[in-house]
Amino acid sequence: MSSNKQHQSTLIESFVASFEKLDEMLVVDEHLDVIGWQLAFSEPDQYGFKSWRPIKVETPANALEAIYAKLPARFPRLYEKLVLTYRWEQVDLQRCRLLANPPGDGLTGLLEQMSKDPALWNTLRAAGYIQFAKGPDIDYDPVCFDLSARKKNGDCRIVKIDHEEILCNNRLKVVSEVAQVSMT
Repeated sequence: MSSNKQHQSTLIESFVASFEKLDEMLVVDEHLDVIGWQLAFSEPDQYGFKSWRPIKVETPANALEAIYAKLPARFPRLYEKLVLTYRWEQVDLQRCRLLANPPGDGLTGLLEQMSKDPALWNTLRAAGYIQFAKGPDIDYDPVCFDLSARKKNGDCRIVKIDHEEILCNNRLKVVSEVAQVSMT
């Protein structure tokens, strides 16, 4: 494995390991949280909650083609490797809630999570944004890869967009920059 691929794998392993440090990772009902229930591994606690955890799943790279057919561009490489390597429930990372990448065949579940709100999905895609998360806790604002700020290496800045401006006023308004793109 090349040094860069090893570095990417180490970053992804560390990132996924942070899930349990930042989120309780609990699920209570198989009907209310189908994805979490599929990832549950414990017996219910005294309140009926089960714990879930991400699972490692090697997915062929060609599984991305169904998503890329509906997106304005490819994911940044590190996110691409993450979605090909793990399945998880929506997880609150305190700065944002990562959309779920559910278990199942291919990555159709991820595409369903990204396109769940048609008004946001259509507006963001048309403007060159790819939503992969939401704001933390109950914040519904989409967190997106900003394709207009893409570098040669495929990385791009990450922004948070006001969902009410889209839904109520049919306008895009970036409310914050979550992460800048590196210059390399």
